[in-house]
Amino acid sequence: MAQGESLTTASYVKHHLNHWQLSFGEGAFWKLHLDTLLVSISLGVFFLVVMYIAAKKATAGKPGGFQNAIESICEWIDSAVADVYHHQRNFVTPLAITIFVWVFLMNFMDLIPVDLIGWLIANLGGSHDDYFRLVPTADSNLTFGLSITVFLMIIYYNLSAKGGWGLLKEILSAPFGIMLFPLNIVFRLIDEIVKPLSLSLRLYGNLFAGELIFILIALLPWQIQWPFGGLWAIFHILIIVIQAFVFMMLTVVYLNLAQEKH
Repeated sequence: MAQGESLTTASYVKHHLNHWQLSFGEGAFWKLHLDTLLVSISLGVFFLVVMYIAAKKATAGKPGGFQNAIESICEWIDSAVADVYHHQRNFVTPLAITIFVWVFLMNFMDLIPVDLIGWLIANLGGSHDDYFRLVPTADSNLTFGLSITVFLMIIYYNLSAKGGWGLLKEILSAPFGIMLFPLNIVFRLIDEIVKPLSLSLRLYGNLFAGELIFILIALLPWQIQWPFGGLWAIFHILIIVIQAFVFMMLTVVYLNLAQEKH
């Protein structure tokens, strides 16, 4: 909340939906969401460190629980990728593992109590009025950034599999034949644009809605916050896993389609 603003339902919700921003001047269009960058990068580094430790401690003998957990995740994702990706998986499987775990960790931040970060900031010398959103995937800028990266990879895989001339012929002739090439181009543009839009909006919409429900539950009397919050948290665990899996699998499907010749 802004300094001196009375605590109302609207102001409480508004406060929790504001980002910690860095603006490049008064009225500037470009702004950095520092909370999104800080949390997403920290979780990415955490993921890399954990995987590095797992690789260093991996043994061909009797594995421990930590190695078993990492290997189970990797084998499960590799099996899922093999079902839909019909080409060499040397790069795509590690990419899928990275996407799933990173997106899952960012989604998991939604299970942290909404007022905990404000309490920590206040106890570290800040103020409860400071803005900080803890769920990177509830920020459309991050989900669009991820989807744009996937979009660029789709273009690269199209070019590497078909070549510039082969891709051009496909754009001009599929699906209605070369005589209807203007219509083919329109359909191709729609098809390619929808992919990153659907990826980003699906992830953003589900996590934003989940975050908003947790904020609304926090407005209830404390006696009933815990049962409602606990039930929603249990259900939301399914959402954060499913959304990470869907984002990963759609990425793999799109990369597979980009290399198909038909």
